[in-house]
This record gives sequence, structure tokens and C-alpha cells, in this order.
Amino acid sequence: MKILDRYILTSFLQTLVTVFVILFFIFVLQAVWVFIAELAGKDLDILLIAKFLLFYSPKMMPMVLPLSILLASIMTFGSFAENYEFAAMKSSGISLQRAMKSLILFIALLSVLAFFFANNVIPASEYKFLNLRKDIVQTKPAMAIAEGQFSDIGEYNIKVNKKSGEKGEKLEGITIHKKAVNGTGNNIVIKAKNGILVNSEDSSLLQMILYNGNYYENIIPKKYEERAKVPFIKASFKKDIINIDLSKLNTAQDDGEIANTNAMLNVSELTFTLDSLHKNFDKDLLSFADNVYQRTGITSFPKPTVKKKDSIVQDLIKLVPSVEQSKVFEVANSNVSSSKFSIDSVKLEMEGKQKNINNHWLALYEKFVIAFACMLMFFIGAPLGAIIRKGGLGLPIVFAVLIFITFHFINTFGKKVAQENGIPPFLGSWMSSIILSPFAVLLTYRATNDIGLINMDVILTPITKGFQKLFKKKNNTPT
Repeated sequence: MKILDRYILTSFLQTLVTVFVILFFIFVLQAVWVFIAELAGKDLDILLIAKFLLFYSPKMMPMVLPLSILLASIMTFGSFAENYEFAAMKSSGISLQRAMKSLILFIALLSVLAFFFANNVIPASEYKFLNLRKDIVQTKPAMAIAEGQFSDIGEYNIKVNKKSGEKGEKLEGITIHKKAVNGTGNNIVIKAKNGILVNSEDSSLLQMILYNGNYYENIIPKKYEERAKVPFIKASFKKDIINIDLSKLNTAQDDGEIANTNAMLNVSELTFTLDSLHKNFDKDLLSFADNVYQRTGITSFPKPTVKKKDSIVQDLIKLVPSVEQSKVFEVANSNVSSSKFSIDSVKLEMEGKQKNINNHWLALYEKFVIAFACMLMFFIGAPLGAIIRKGGLGLPIVFAVLIFITFHFINTFGKKVAQENGIPPFLGSWMSSIILSPFAVLLTYRATNDIGLINMDVILTPITKGFQKLFKKKNNTPT
């Protein structure tokens, strides 16, 4: 049996390594595409780009590893079934469960390693990745501006015709569009013949010193009929300084994932942070409730006897002279409106804090989900390969892609709903695993009992009998 276990394990490992390398390369290319605007034309050397991708690549492991296990399992066991190797095993009294024994132990070990990787390596790489991007911007600020095209940097769109200098800090032919706050377009345009970038590694501000330029600003009159005149302001300058916030340069397409510090924490750090977040949330909620209660002024009144609400209000109104009752109602209405506005504002603030708490819970559960996903994908792929009896890169890839897309879609949907507090974070993280686990059990049961994926006779037999009866009646009809 040791020879058989070694043979099955070797066949699976060869397929797994090959599939993993291919998929990892594909996901690295996808990462390059995501950051192409941040890397292209920025005078970065190959070593720095390689370091950039090296720190980014570990976060792709939760997708690459389960998909690799799923595809390798289907291909390996499909090849065994296609070449009648499973038939030879069963004729020798070796069941499917026994054939999977060595791989189950290996996948269990791989799941444990995946958990430690997600708990230690991914947070560390996420931290280094974010700081590398920040260091690149601070040490080579000119990388944010590409020659011959507009670069979107915070509240500015900047274009330069030529860069020179050791770090590309000397600029020529500068055109700057400042974005309007109210969304009415780029009303401010600055043009300069040349300029220079000055920054400090200890500062988050980048200074752009402009020389020999002009300033244009479109004025939008308040009266609509005056806008047809298109008034504007024009000024010239010999020297002008623009301050740019470097933190704006660290926003890329996946800003939501990078900006969240929960991705940089391991399990123990997340547990500690969650405890603090929950305590602060409860404290803020109680503090606001007490503040609203105190503002009503109810505490200054004696506790009334048990009466109906309407009778209590009528008793209070009788204490006020009829001339001033309208003022009392106005003040009361104003207080209610003020309290409602305050409640709505705090509600938005508390929803933001709750979303932050949910993100930390999702980050915590995600480290365990990747370990379980490895086992789940194996128990789906191995029996499925034995059932479809096809190896290679044809049908197995179709099944693997369909299953993993379903898994990833449900996982993404669950996390998005959990972030908005629609469902508990635990359910959002484990939703895909909970839904696909019965499918894994069903496939394992059918593969063990040689039932097949779908019993087509159950569907085709009634249809065939129906057509036979129909044609038989037609043939028996007298002419």
C-alpha cells in the first residue's frame, strides 16, 4: 500500500505544482494590469517593480491555492479513472476512500500551512506593500507624473512635456487642471514653462515650484443669464508653489483593501482590536443616549404618576399661559428637529464604526476560511474527477472554473452584505463554504457508490416512454 500511496501522492503533487505555477503567473499578470497606471512610465527600475509585485503576491494566495487544489484533484483522479487505474484498484479491494487517504493527510497539512500563511505572511506582506508604495512616492516623487499624459493626483490633473534630473524632479511644459469641489468641471488651469519638485522623506507634502506661468480661472456667476458672457480671471506669475498631499498618491484601484489596517493584523491582534472596538462602540452609544436623554430636560421634572400619555401632556400645557402656548410648541418642535438631526448624524457615525468592526471580523474569519477551502475544494475535486473520468486540461478546467467562480461569487456577496451589517460577519465569511459543503458530501457519496454525476435514465426514460406511446397510438389509428 505504501507504493500505491506514494504513486498517488506523486501524481497529485506534480499536477498541483504545475497548476499552481500557471495560475499564480496568471494572477501576477492580473496584478500588473491593476497597477499598470501606477507602474508604467514612472522611471522605476526592474528590481523595484519585482519587489512591488513580491509584496503584493501573497494576498493572492487565498484564491490561487484552493483553485489549484480543485483543478489538480479533478485532473489527477479524472486521469486515474480514464486510464482504468481506479478499476484496477477496486478489483484489488482498494476503495476510493483508501486511495484518497494519503492525499487527505497531505491536504490537511497543507490547510494548516495555509492558515499560518494567512495569519503571518499575508499581514506582513500587506504592511510592507503599503509602506513600499509610500516610500516610492516620497523618495521618487516624480514617479507620480508621467511624461506626455495627464496624471490624476488628488485634486489635480498634471501633465508635463519633459522630465529631467537625477530623480526626474525638473519639469518642463507644465499644465495643471484643478478639480472643482462642487463637481462643475476643471475651472482652474495653471500653465508654466518649467518647474521643480521638492519633497522631504519625513513629510507627507510634495511641493511643486512653478516658474514663468499663467493662471486661468472660469467664474460661474450666480445669475444664470450672466453665464453666457463666460467671465474669467487671468494672472501671470514668475514663481508659484503648489502643495500636493502625498497620501493621495497611495490610492489605487484596490484602495479599499489596502487602506484597511485589518488586513495587516494576525489573529491575536485582531482579537485584541475587536475587543477595543466593541468597548468603544458600546461606550459611544451609551454616551449619546444619555446625552439625548439629558437634553430633553425630563430629569428636571418630578416623576409623574401613572397616567395616560395624553393626560400628562394636557396637564403640562395647562401650566403654561394660553398666550405663550404657541411659543412653547415652536420651541418643542425645534428641539425635536434638533434631536432628530443629531440622532441621524450619530447614526451615520455609528454605522461607519459598525462597518469597521465587521471588516475586522471578516478579516479574522478569512484566515480560517482559506484553510477550510483547501479541504473543501479537494473533497469536491477528487470525487468529481473520479465521476467524470476525464483527465488533462479540457473538461476538468470547465468544471473547476464553474465551481470556483460559484465559490468566489458567494464569498464576495456574503462579505459585501456582512460589511453593510446585513448579515452577521460569521455567516458572510462562511456562506460559500456552508453552501458548497453539502455538494462535496454528495459528490463523495456518489463517487464511492459508482452512481455517477447525473443519472440520465431518470430523466430520459419517462420521455422515451411517452414518445413510444404517442407513436404507437398514431400507428394503430385506422386509415
